[in-house]
Amino acid sequence: MSSLRAGFLSALICSFASASIQPAVSAAEKDTPVVGEGRMLPVQTPAGEFRVWTRKVGENDRIKVLLLHGGPGATHEFFEVFGRHLPRENIEFYYYDQLGSYFSDQPDEPSLWNTARFVEEVEQVRKALGLNAGNFYLFGQSWGGILAMEYALKYQQNLKGLVISNMMASIPAYNNYANNVLMADMDPAVLSELKAFEAAEDYANPRYTDLLFRHHYIYHVLRMPLEAWPEEINRAFSHLNTNVYIPMQGPSELGASGLLADWDRTADIKRITVPTLVIGATYDTMDPAHMQWMAEEIPNARFLLCPNGSHLAQWDDEENYFNGLIRFLRDVDTGEFPPESAR
Repeated sequence: MSSLRAGFLSALICSFASASIQPAVSAAEKDTPVVGEGRMLPVQTPAGEFRVWTRKVGENDRIKVLLLHGGPGATHEFFEVFGRHLPRENIEFYYYDQLGSYFSDQPDEPSLWNTARFVEEVEQVRKALGLNAGNFYLFGQSWGGILAMEYALKYQQNLKGLVISNMMASIPAYNNYANNVLMADMDPAVLSELKAFEAAEDYANPRYTDLLFRHHYIYHVLRMPLEAWPEEINRAFSHLNTNVYIPMQGPSELGASGLLADWDRTADIKRITVPTLVIGATYDTMDPAHMQWMAEEIPNARFLLCPNGSHLAQWDDEENYFNGLIRFLRDVDTGEFPPESAR
């Protein structure tokens, strides 16, 4: 095991065992709203006022993209690759750590970890950043895709465009895909051992983590050898706040079992009428056929398949991912949308 891989797995195990995660930003940065560096925005919640971290990159009056990261409880760091592509296309975008995530406040308030509350947080962030229907594109990946769909179903009048990346419209359907497709392709002996660790709730066991990464993550989360994983990804995983992640997603990486386990919007996504891009990947943890169906169900949507990608297709199928994303943003901006496969 290389020192990088050992250090990464050790950091991940420590994050699972940690009771709390402290922010890496200084008090001075938190208290200084500097556009272009970092800005802490106040958000009102049923448990009081807290602050969330945002950072603006670029300047464009017509295209402003707010990035919703996955998890829940992960960070904007999974999106740092966007900095290689969107600025050179003159596309303004915003990194944003949701409440409970590493660069934002992390209150010990379990009642706050629910989808409806996060939707209201996004709406407050939108207002604070001055985003509106003339320029506001909401991008969500994985859990962020759930949040983006929920936001659109309540507040789509505020949107110019929507991007749902690597997220199905149903957690039960995702669990079915994980059980019947992904797990069916795994070495039966490895799957049996993983299931035994999960039955014992021994999620912090180094053997469990090692098996998970060697037999699942490098095939369906990020299709690179662990030794080649970008520093940004290793850092992002080490910053995961499991006090948010586990209650909502559940402790297992082989499916969802937390508060989101019954989430299903398959009957509702047809009510999303704003221009929408749905991004799937051939090797994703999420079923790409389901995501193509989503793009057919949403009245004004386009589907982008990343043929070489997995759950983090922005990293392992970078060219296809950003070519398709940028084309969508440009097409909506210039009025050349509807979808490429118009019905």
